[in-house]
Amino acid sequence: MSAAYFVTGTDTEIGKTTIAAGLLCAARRVGLSTAAAKPVASGCQLTTEGLRNDDALALLAQCSLPLRYDEVNPLAFAPAIAPHLAARDAGVALEVPALQSAVRVILDKGADFTLVEGAGGWRVPLAGRATLADLARALNIPVILVVGVRLGCINHALLSAEAIVGDGLTLAGWVANVVDPNVARLQDNLATLAERLPAPCIGQVPFLPLITAEQVAEHLDLSRLML
Repeated sequence: MSAAYFVTGTDTEIGKTTIAAGLLCAARRVGLSTAAAKPVASGCQLTTEGLRNDDALALLAQCSLPLRYDEVNPLAFAPAIAPHLAARDAGVALEVPALQSAVRVILDKGADFTLVEGAGGWRVPLAGRATLADLARALNIPVILVVGVRLGCINHALLSAEAIVGDGLTLAGWVANVVDPNVARLQDNLATLAERLPAPCIGQVPFLPLITAEQVAEHLDLSRLML
């Protein structure tokens, strides 16, 4: 039976893609087929093959199914700014139905384990009044929350979890990703998160100077996902 999850984070630059790639790697290690989608990405580099996003490439590298880049990341923009602003500058409207259709192409591949990675946090704007949360709701798949562990993360995590559940979606699990090696009272912070977040912790990833999906996978336990 295939499973799919929407991956969001407590903020931008908290290692959401690092964790997503690690989850895909962990799934492959236990014999699951994998696929991923990052429907919209900004901060892309122009290559001979077109615009390419490092995060989308990292996800694609952990997909066992033969996927094309444009299937994983159908909307790529060069400026490293909020996706809705980059899209607006390019004359593109980030409409939920179009994004949903693009993601469905990946979901319909039928991989055992599929991840759909958002951009930034839960309420990142799309066209009009829509946000990426509306895409997750349209897809109606459980959510994995990546918590960037640093000062202020408890508030960010609890608010994000509250919004996810309030939007009618299942918070299937969360991952603590230590992005500040000098964060004070680390274990106390992790214990507080575990006590207050309404889902199991599926991994605590320490600060890693050199990060690879394989290293991250060592700290993740897919069996703890709330299915």
